[in-house]
Amino acid sequence: QVQLVESGGGLVQPGGSLRLSCAASGSIFSIYGMGWHRQVPGKQRELVAQFSSGGSTNYADSVKGRFTISRDNAKNTLYLQMNNLKPEDTAVYYCNAILRTTSISTARYSYWGQGTQVTVSS
Repeated sequence: QVQLVESGGGLVQPGGSLRLSCAASGSIFSIYGMGWHRQVPGKQRELVAQFSSGGSTNYADSVKGRFTISRDNAKNTLYLQMNNLKPEDTAVYYCNAILRTTSISTARYSYWGQGTQVTVSS
């Protein structure tokens, strides 16, 4: 069993900052990729930022230059530093991880956290 727990969401004024965290725990053998997605009611979930299995980063055009993804491999924790937040960044933010759960099987599985609400409003 694998759990992803997000934290750090909240209400912030436009131009403000928030830092999201995602802690992965449980039966984790190896993590191949982790990322942040967000979803607004009535719209599809969209990629915000991610680490690929090779370690490279990828950002949505709408957040480039404002958001920074980082991770602590020793703690299996992913972060998203969000600066200069805009009202259109308001969404539920989800953490995603692609990982192997055992050394026996090479199968990779996708796991999602429960989401954390980010609201940008004056």
